[in-house]
Amino acid sequence: MSDKSAAENMLDAAAAKVNEAADRARAAGHEVAHAVTGDATDKARALEDRAKAEVHNREAHAEFNEGKREAQDGDGH
Repeated sequence: MSDKSAAENMLDAAAAKVNEAADRARAAGHEVAHAVTGDATDKARALEDRAKAEVHNREAHAEFNEGKREAQDGDGH
């Protein structure tokens, strides 16, 4: 991780959670489209969006944990 403040890490964590929610919403939309049309492309897009959501979830947890560590020690590392 970089030398960010606790607040910067927490802001990045929040942004990653927003991105995760958006990815999950898109995945749900593609699932509905697949259920209605049967188009395999929609199913593939749903899988891709869920994978992106998981990446954002991991980023959020990493940023949060780093922000928490920074808030406790405050050394900038």
